[in-house]
Amino acid sequence: MGKQQAIGIIDSGVGGLTVAREVIRQLPREQIVYFGDNARCPYGSRSVEEIRMFTNQMVQFVQCYPIKALVIACNTAAAVVLEEVREQTAVPVIGVIEPGARAAISASRMGRIGIIGTETTIRVGAYQRVLHRLKPDLYTVGMACPSFVPLVESGMYHAPEARRIVEETIAPLVHEELDTLILGCTHYPLLAPLIEQVIGGEVTLISSAEETARELSALLSLHDLHAEDTTEKPKHRFFTSGDEQIFRQIGEEWLGFAIDVEAKSLEEIVPAASSNW
Repeated sequence: MGKQQAIGIIDSGVGGLTVAREVIRQLPREQIVYFGDNARCPYGSRSVEEIRMFTNQMVQFVQCYPIKALVIACNTAAAVVLEEVREQTAVPVIGVIEPGARAAISASRMGRIGIIGTETTIRVGAYQRVLHRLKPDLYTVGMACPSFVPLVESGMYHAPEARRIVEETIAPLVHEELDTLILGCTHYPLLAPLIEQVIGGEVTLISSAEETARELSALLSLHDLHAEDTTEKPKHRFFTSGDEQIFRQIGEEWLGFAIDVEAKSLEEIVPAASSNW
């Protein structure tokens, strides 16, 4: 692994751009290789076997470039296969769940934390496990929001009906007297203004992006892998298995600068011989 190699970031679609933005802000010398599996998004309603296989394929794809560290920016994938990826991958690997849980505990005033996420993330209790391990006396409640990821992936999160969908979905949480709400999917920060309108401004919304970037920085320091300062700006690479135009539109809006996006067919990203995890 060389210091000037890239950071790999993988996600089921555009949601991981929320993490990429924070990595670029906190670590401006680092190059990013990002892959969004938009063609097979969302992962939240997929079987564990599919999530494992798709994640394996994304990992192998970004390792072709090569990379010195990997961020699994998809909460669903991290909930299912983070430890397996760590065991099978030569580079340091981090997820988004533990950083998000720590940030929520730090922000919570009364120990009442809600989690919204995909069906799989909520079903396996990924955040609740970490939260209660770190602080057993917390009150936690989780809610699956399966309609949120398609809303973001389609670019419809600014549409008038988006407010109605968000309100109808998370209305039950309004009565839970929460002080903190974890956005347990990296797509959800793009809906944060609507979520805040519904849940109330007194509830702190937690995106794992900032804490994940901090953890990545600490990991690079531990392995002496921080990129050296050069006069050249890092050239980030963005790949999608879906519609490159929609990806570019959302990516440029969220990141705040123009990006080049390369579309890859599923045949190009699926390795000829996948490892068996």
